Amino acid sequence: MPVEPLSQKEIEDRLAELPGWSLDGDRISRSYRLGSHFAAAAMVVHIAQVQEELDHHSDLTLSYHTVSLTVNTHSVGGAVTELDFALARRVEDLAPGHGAS
Repeated sequence: MPVEPLSQKEIEDRLAELPGWSLDGDRISRSYRLGSHFAAAAMVVHIAQVQEELDHHSDLTLSYHTVSLTVNTHSVGGAVTELDFALARRVEDLAPGHGAS
């Protein structure tokens, strides 16, 4: 199944279902605050595992107690696609287990 860029309306509709996520130029992004650097690092490892499973990778940043992601789909010229939202939903599902807010 080919991956297609989402329209602005499709992006806005999907973002409405993912509190904390926002459109940042040509990508979606979110930051999570965690209780410790170790907890943040563990979350980064967990996200990396999910990205490998989905074969879809974000820009992922660890900064002391904060984990930040920015996601778009390089294979369609850096547009936002359903793949980006699939990854965002998976990260949302795992975040509470790491104590992320």
